[in-house]
Amino acid sequence: MSVRRVIALFGLFALLLAGCDGPAAPTGEPSAAAAPALRPAWQALTLPAPPGGVGRLLLRDVAACAGRWFLVGGVADAAGGTRPAAWTSVDGTTWTVLPVRADSFYGKQNVLSSVACRDGRAAVIGAKVGGAHGYPRVSTWRQVADGALVEVQASFETYGGPKAVNVSRLAAGPAGWLIVGNRSAGAASWVSSPEAAEFALVEGAPGLASDSTGVTWAFDAAATSSGWLAVGGLLPAGRIDRDPAVWSSPDGRSWQRTVLPGGPEYEELQRVVLAGGVPVAVGLRGATFGAWRQEAAGWVAAGAFGRRSTSGVPQVASLVASGDRLFAAVTDGGRYSVWVSTDRGGSWREAAMPLDVAAGADRDVALVAVGDRWWLAVDDGSRSGLWWAPGSGD
Repeated sequence: MSVRRVIALFGLFALLLAGCDGPAAPTGEPSAAAAPALRPAWQALTLPAPPGGVGRLLLRDVAACAGRWFLVGGVADAAGGTRPAAWTSVDGTTWTVLPVRADSFYGKQNVLSSVACRDGRAAVIGAKVGGAHGYPRVSTWRQVADGALVEVQASFETYGGPKAVNVSRLAAGPAGWLIVGNRSAGAASWVSSPEAAEFALVEGAPGLASDSTGVTWAFDAAATSSGWLAVGGLLPAGRIDRDPAVWSSPDGRSWQRTVLPGGPEYEELQRVVLAGGVPVAVGLRGATFGAWRQEAAGWVAAGAFGRRSTSGVPQVASLVASGDRLFAAVTDGGRYSVWVSTDRGGSWREAAMPLDVAAGADRDVALVAVGDRWWLAVDDGSRSGLWWAPGSGD
């Protein structure tokens, strides 16, 4: 089972128990229900083969900052073994292999799943399912002076151990790096300095962790002008459906929780970005996906889009912004789709993908946007590819 699949199953366990695949009362009808699909002029890009022998490329995440692009994932060989792989570009068009130096047994088998960058340098989360209990064995990676990604040594219980649940997403900010995820005590964070040489686990933090009001779960985070913003959900005591929740922190260690108004349906925030300086989160909203936006008076529900299928695990796979435009990749449980908003999440239109991707293990879609261009990395379980397009395909 893939690492991302494990994370999705943990994160949506309460959803499955609640039986939310039946009819639900969404906050609003999808704003793009009748709009024709956008047709981006996708152009395929070539990725050089990483060293280490022939294998299938596994593409998982992409990021860009300060005139540098990063793409991460891995390589799977014919025997089922995996190894980490990464690429970089200075223009988003021509890509080169980024050296990856692993030290540990599981690090050498990592598939890199989440990348962030600051000042033109990357840090990465990777993992490999293994061991007696079949849990993800997590490593973090940092980019050193010669450009290579090197594995960061950490004690087993930093990310694993008896209190481990999952490690979710990595974010970059002016002060350094932040990972969010979950431990047995609820939502948790890991904080690092700009060097990304060591992450300190913050678990059981008041406001962030679970307490008498309910069980918390964190999915994603983003840097803001005042520190960090994390998003996820709260399962209130005595309930079986989550309400959307956000957390703010000046340093990644002390947190203040805000639970957004929720309805009778299952709601949670799974990805967050800043669009034109405004935080926008996207997640599950009953039978649809929905956006929430932070305004002067607080968080408000924005547009809804898409519909969940009656089987599988729905999730937001990727969310990126360029100016006021948002690009989201989601899976409804049956297939992946890509959606575009030009008004900070108020309305959405589906964008045609260069190939169809069914939902399932070892499949993924990731996005990044810079200026008036955006990139789409796709792994459909049998092949992987990277494309770019100008504009949004209007």
